[in-house]
Amino acid sequence: MWNEEEYLQRALNAAIELGDELIANGTVQDYEMVIVNDASTDATPQLADAAAAANPRIKVVHHPVNRKLGGSIKSGFAASTGDVVLYTDADLPFDFREVHKALRLMHQYEADIVAAYRFDRTDEGYVRVVYSFLYNIMVRALFGCRFRDVNFAFKLVRRNVLDNVHLTSEGSFIDAELMVSARKLGMSVVQFGVDYFPRTRGVSTLSSPSVIVKILKEAWSLRAHLNALAPKKS
Repeated sequence: MWNEEEYLQRALNAAIELGDELIANGTVQDYEMVIVNDASTDATPQLADAAAAANPRIKVVHHPVNRKLGGSIKSGFAASTGDVVLYTDADLPFDFREVHKALRLMHQYEADIVAAYRFDRTDEGYVRVVYSFLYNIMVRALFGCRFRDVNFAFKLVRRNVLDNVHLTSEGSFIDAELMVSARKLGMSVVQFGVDYFPRTRGVSTLSSPSVIVKILKEAWSLRAHLNALAPKKS
């Protein structure tokens, strides 16, 4: 979260409702919620700490300096302890009940990662749609991996992925690095489509020129390393 005071409680409410449903259904035994506060300058840090004080299932990681998406995801993964970890953004980009389906797909197909793609994202503008289209083509061209909507913030990841994939990106290339690394290491990646809900509060910075430049730089610098990855020999 970066300056998400308007979304924080809504996101937590949705996560708590989902977690309680999963326990009631016998899908999980317990759950935790990890908030990564990426050096917010609004009331996000105070609200996050208050939520953690009121609910033992909530833990908060505070960044003293802004580390962008990649740094935040790495901090969140490092702080998580579950056998399966869901990463998403604070602006509720999808219906959290889709996680029921994602967990079912993970079990049925023995997937290491279940990642969602958006059926329709035109509500956020055609410029971002074009950017996303070109970016997915670039990932396929550089790494030989075909994914739909690789940067969408819905990744359900098994612990063995986090134990074996060593992420380095600090920027928004982190999603592609995760997916490409897993595929190159012989892990199973399953994707499915979901309805997308664009943010109604705050401003997204993911298509800013500086973010795009950082993505391109990290993709180019990591191309040799990622393409050299291979499944471990048994």
